[in-house]
Amino acid sequence: MDAQGRGRAENIDPADQWVLNPDTGDYELRLSPSAGQSAVPKPRASSTRQGGRGRSAPGRERPRQGERDERREVPGQRRRRVKEPEPGGGGRRKQNPRKSKGRNQSKGKKVLVWTGGTLAFLLVAGCTGGYLYYQHLNDNITSIDDDGAGTGGFSKDRPINVLVMGTDKRSGSGNKGYGDEGSAGHADTTILLHVSKDRTNATALSIPRDMLVDIPDCPTKQEDGSEKVIPGSQNARFNESLGQNDRTPSCTMRTVTKITGIKVDHFMVADFNAVKTLSSAVGGVEVCLAKDIDDPKSHLKLPKGKHTIEGEEALAYVRTRHSVGNGGDLSRIELQQQFLSSLMRKLKSSDTLSNPKKMFSLAEAGTEALTVDSKIADIMKLKNLGMELGKLDMKNLSFTTVPVIDTPGEKVHATVVPAPGKAEQLFAMMRADESLTAVKKKQKKEKAAVAARLKGPKADAADVRVDIYNGSGKTGAAQTTLTWLQNTEGVLKSSQLGNAPSVIKKTTLEYAPDQADQARRLADIMGLSGGALKPGKSVKNAQGLPTMKLTLGGDFKGAGVPIDVPTKAPKDLKKVEADKTVCAE
Repeated sequence: MDAQGRGRAENIDPADQWVLNPDTGDYELRLSPSAGQSAVPKPRASSTRQGGRGRSAPGRERPRQGERDERREVPGQRRRRVKEPEPGGGGRRKQNPRKSKGRNQSKGKKVLVWTGGTLAFLLVAGCTGGYLYYQHLNDNITSIDDDGAGTGGFSKDRPINVLVMGTDKRSGSGNKGYGDEGSAGHADTTILLHVSKDRTNATALSIPRDMLVDIPDCPTKQEDGSEKVIPGSQNARFNESLGQNDRTPSCTMRTVTKITGIKVDHFMVADFNAVKTLSSAVGGVEVCLAKDIDDPKSHLKLPKGKHTIEGEEALAYVRTRHSVGNGGDLSRIELQQQFLSSLMRKLKSSDTLSNPKKMFSLAEAGTEALTVDSKIADIMKLKNLGMELGKLDMKNLSFTTVPVIDTPGEKVHATVVPAPGKAEQLFAMMRADESLTAVKKKQKKEKAAVAARLKGPKADAADVRVDIYNGSGKTGAAQTTLTWLQNTEGVLKSSQLGNAPSVIKKTTLEYAPDQADQARRLADIMGLSGGALKPGKSVKNAQGLPTMKLTLGGDFKGAGVPIDVPTKAPKDLKKVEADKTVCAE
């Protein structure tokens, strides 16, 4: 049965039972002339597979005895039970309170775009939360434990980091012909989506599968509930962080954190079928080629120019590499970034948002394609995440790739390593919430005001009075900084008062207005950015004299090492901006 057919009531296409309410921006059940609000169509009863692996989604036949269900598999996959929906007035959908037309309709559409579009895999939450039967879609979602590798969940008051993984596992209908049928499902395509704290910008960072990294030890929950520590690997390909040695997505999360210093909130995994079903659900994705492509490996043959592709052809497009760029994986990554940008523009179009059939297809395809961490394996949680992502303007989303160089000393350039300096510069920008694109004027003004804190007269080092606290989590940081300031920099009126009440991410310097010249001198000495300076009140030191308060944070790298965060991207960094069309070369 096709995706649109699931959940039909009395042979009526579900999309024909729903209409867009212009007052709220939500889809609602069509009202019958002779009856009140229609009941939500109920999916057929689910059944539980043996071993507690999960439930079959409505309308899908269970595999016969001895057969293998190859619908979706990723390493360590474990199905979950979701709660039955609470009673809601006899199955009737609650009416949303009426709201002003223009603003709320625009807001509703924006949420639909982003919850239906985060890197083409977060395709469900907002576009289904208001009008689809939650239980059916919840049953579609597969989840795996994050094994404590994540933050525990995204928050509205801090940046959001989602790890999206495309595996090379060949399970699923029509996928065995792509070669390497026995693949365990490695991290073939991996993108770390970082959304800024103020939701004005985002960076989608592609991590090359053949980049050499150190994979850490990975505590992993087993089927029986026990925990097994899977040993790490030194100097291994990044794609081995998933699938190899029974590693699960939580191990890829740990590896990404080790590489970038960024703690991930959630992960999402999709296989080959995701590209096929999602591209078809939107009616095809437009791509542009600067030259002909004839790739015998991916079986893609397209002349130069613009094309609208979907299904098998779309999958062939994102898999091709031998006819683009230098024929390697890095060129394929650029092609995938261009494809995702185009797909997101298609999702944003009114042709998609105003078409109930497309929205239903996206809801089904998205939930079927996803495997997510258990902390977000619920439609309502996905919707909440989508609401946050919906605040982002797509023109401020940049796709880029970890800067790399060929592995030194390798005769055949089959692997790469992070480019010295450039890679860490990009990671530092992401950790500091710096955008790769121009953001709105308000934020520019705020940044200018912060930078202005560093401008003005500076006191002599001998006149700087400061108390130092250790909030970095690094043992002895306050004492080593004190020794360095006194013995090397001449900041003699300084003292260290041990650990701060809690560990903080960024170093801060608090001072009173009449201490601004001292603050600027200490910032100059320590390499502090204007954002680290916090005008306010001074404190009293042991002698009762007013003093500044320096709290070392997680960005502290050592006494004498500048803490300043770069505000510009590495030179020659390639990026694809999501709102612009780029022709693949």
